[in-house]
Amino acid sequence: MRIGAAVTAAQIRAARALVGWSQPELANAAQLSMPTIRRMEGPLGPGRSTAANVEAVQRALEDAGVVFMEAGESKAGGPGVRLRS
Repeated sequence: MRIGAAVTAAQIRAARALVGWSQPELANAAQLSMPTIRRMEGPLGPGRSTAANVEAVQRALEDAGVVFMEAGESKAGGPGVRLRS
């Protein structure tokens, strides 16, 4: 998935779980505030955040080894995440 593509709240939560990070650890890695991370992982998702904030979260998680997948990129079909092999 390219940086800035439509990342979902579920993908962020799942990616964070894959690398074993807490919300504060993600906030630190992305250099964002805790309320920003909570909001991005909440019901409204990252759509309410700036593109720069979404990119910062995606880059931090990708640097930790996460691969973001768009819908249709895997056999199951929906958007997801996995660890880099």
